[in-house]
Amino acid sequence: MKSEHAPKQFESLSEAMKAVGFPAPQHPLIALVNGVDNPVAGLPPAHRHVLNFYKISFRPDLGGTLRYGQTYFDFSEGGLFFAAPHQIVGNNDKVGNGQVENQCVNQQITLLIHPDFLLNYPLAKTIKRYHYFSYSTNEALHLSDKEKEVILSVFRNMEEELNSRIDDISHDIIISQIELLLNYAHRFYTRQFITRKPVNDTVLGALEALLDEYFDGQASLNGGIPTVQSLADRLNFSPSYLSDMLRSLTGQNTQQHIHNKLIEKAKEKLSTTGLSVSEIAYSMGFEHPQSFSKFFRNKTNQSPLEFRESFN
Repeated sequence: MKSEHAPKQFESLSEAMKAVGFPAPQHPLIALVNGVDNPVAGLPPAHRHVLNFYKISFRPDLGGTLRYGQTYFDFSEGGLFFAAPHQIVGNNDKVGNGQVENQCVNQQITLLIHPDFLLNYPLAKTIKRYHYFSYSTNEALHLSDKEKEVILSVFRNMEEELNSRIDDISHDIIISQIELLLNYAHRFYTRQFITRKPVNDTVLGALEALLDEYFDGQASLNGGIPTVQSLADRLNFSPSYLSDMLRSLTGQNTQQHIHNKLIEKAKEKLSTTGLSVSEIAYSMGFEHPQSFSKFFRNKTNQSPLEFRESFN
């Protein structure tokens, strides 16, 4: 029996469009609703829902502030939001999507893309490399005025093509426009990481402090090796955004930072204590000493004992 609180599933674009009071799209696998240039009446579903397709929304005016990690930023200029198939969105979403989703459709441009529209194109695979589809609402892309015009021009070109006669050539053109939109978003997110570097440096310091606290205390004995998800939760970021942000700062993602800290702490214990390799392994969160020794060798080209002997 389904729970009455279970999110509503929208299998098709037609079903999703009907739910907000719009006619079925001209193409069953792709739709663009332009409420910025052509205001329309409509509201998103007043409950949590799951779309079985990609969703890209441009919103010019969100108002208020949204949290970015531990800090709040003015979000009045709006920006781009992304959602991948099977993500839960809606006004009951704990990560804050509700605050944004519960706005009139006539304030935004929304592009809906069914995965089948991408079949037989390289984009069907490469779209998965764009991590921002799994970012949280508070990690949306903030656009400058010039960036907005670039994004809007792509949307308008796409809209013009969709409103023309749809044929095999138009499919190719629309696919190229989607790729262009995604590449611009990737470029602008890279810029966002740079322009927020002071805040991101603070996040990097907080991550280092969390890892030091974890391995210097008893947490690793009981909780094992910390996960990317657990650290992202502590820092109020999504795992994908945290890793991408760290990579922009240091060239390494969150998992690599965890591994570096593991090696740093392991070397410290091997060189300054008389603990056995097994005791060190357990203190670092490993269930089996053999796993620790294999991990240590992979990272340093030495076994723990060889490192201890060479250090001494």
